Amino acid sequence: MKVFWLAACAVTVPFGTTAVLAEPLTFDTALRLAAEAPSVLGRDAGIAAARSSAIAADQLPDPTIGLELKDFPVTGPDAGRLNRDNFTMTSIGVSQQFTNPAKRHARAAMAAAGVTIAEADKLIELRAVRLETALAWIDLYYGQKRLALLQSLDAGLDDLQTTVSARLASGSARPSQALEPAQLRAQVADRRAGLVADLARAKTKLIRFTGDKDVLTAGEPPLPVIDEAGLRSSLAAVPMLRARDAATLSADAQAQLARADKHPDWTVNASYGRREPNYGDLVTVGVTIDLPLFAKRRQNPKIAAALSEADRTRFDREAAEREWAAALEADLADHAMHHQRLENARKTLAPLARQRAMLDRESYAAGKTDLGAALLATLSVAEAEVDLLNREAEVARDAIRINITYAGTTDGL
Repeated sequence: MKVFWLAACAVTVPFGTTAVLAEPLTFDTALRLAAEAPSVLGRDAGIAAARSSAIAADQLPDPTIGLELKDFPVTGPDAGRLNRDNFTMTSIGVSQQFTNPAKRHARAAMAAAGVTIAEADKLIELRAVRLETALAWIDLYYGQKRLALLQSLDAGLDDLQTTVSARLASGSARPSQALEPAQLRAQVADRRAGLVADLARAKTKLIRFTGDKDVLTAGEPPLPVIDEAGLRSSLAAVPMLRARDAATLSADAQAQLARADKHPDWTVNASYGRREPNYGDLVTVGVTIDLPLFAKRRQNPKIAAALSEADRTRFDREAAEREWAAALEADLADHAMHHQRLENARKTLAPLARQRAMLDRESYAAGKTDLGAALLATLSVAEAEVDLLNREAEVARDAIRINITYAGTTDGL
């Protein structure tokens, strides 16, 4: 039993050690792992299925074989008996249907369109997974920075508490003022609790898409650079519009198949019949041809419907491209606005908040202002710093979302 327990430990310890020593994720590593998410691999299986189906799309049907016992008497003097005076015959026959080439080519075109649709579906899913992963990484990265900022604020409150204690000992502060730093610390704790919840949500998303159970960010996010001209020029190749193109190809193949119904199919039959030796054996050969008559009420309405459906897909494609172009311009405008707000916070709002807090703390230490003003100034610095991080994260999220969503390349980043 002891040997078995030691062997079990030897097997289980390495797995536990691997989980503990999991390395933090860089942005590029997270996107690479996201490309292997189960939903993306499922789309790969769909592409393989579509390609396999396309192989058989334009093939002829399988031949059929028939076995018959013909003219066996069931009434009369020979009922139920085989003799050489009746015409009972056993036969074996083979038939092969020949689908007209136009119909086979149309089916092949539909199968090819199905492959294109499956490939576009994979690109759409891959881009959605990459986008969710990238945004979750950004949220976790800036969430960790916000958490570090709150921890530094706690250290500043400790210094302020020391000053309050000294003033209380000298009698220059009211006893109730000793509670104000604790109240501010409680407010910071509330913000920390909300931030921890945000971090947990971001980690959950990263775990979902990357499979990494111990998620921490490493490295820096990509620079928030957007090639506006490049995005506009390649907009027609985004996966969603490529899926629309594939739908148009499928509709055209449906129209081609409807036209092919006007061309007849035919079937070749051959059979060999064996009778009594006195009568000899028989061979039968025949051809069966479809007659696509009454096209005005049968084939023509189907053709018109298929052509109208193809026109609909083209109009939908054009409308979708206009919609995506408008969405791109709107997102670029929002990104420019967010970038301006970031610069305003970085150059004006945050420096002013730091300067005011320093002045108020110096005034409080010199006894020229009350504790409440010093605390509010300290809190305003924290709020300005957090707001600056929020605006940085907003600009980073904008750039990542725009680059991934609207790029005509396979990955987007």
